[in-house]
Amino acid sequence: QVQLVESGGGLVQAGGSLRLSCVASGSSFSRRTMGWYRQAPGKERERVAFISSGGGTSYADSVKGRFTISRDNAKNTVHLQMNKLKPEDAAVYYCAAWVVGGTARYFGQGTQVTVSS
Repeated sequence: QVQLVESGGGLVQAGGSLRLSCVASGSSFSRRTMGWYRQAPGKERERVAFISSGGGTSYADSVKGRFTISRDNAKNTVHLQMNKLKPEDAAVYYCAAWVVGGTARYFGQGTQVTVSS
């Protein structure tokens, strides 16, 4: 079992930055793919970015060049640095941890990001 606790959300003006963090409990953090999803009101949850156990990254087209995902295996933590935020980035952001060797994921409770125009 994995527990994920997100932090770092808040209110920011368009063009500003936020850094989200997610601390994972449980074992095998360094072997897990980790990622971030988001869900805006009335919309489906979408994958924002993920980082593999080997450090490879992938981003949604809508955030490429603005968001950066990173991980610190020593601290069981994954970060999402969000720059040049837009009103359409406003959503609840969820940390995700993949089951080792599988496709199932654990999710955290989420952290709210609000972007004012």
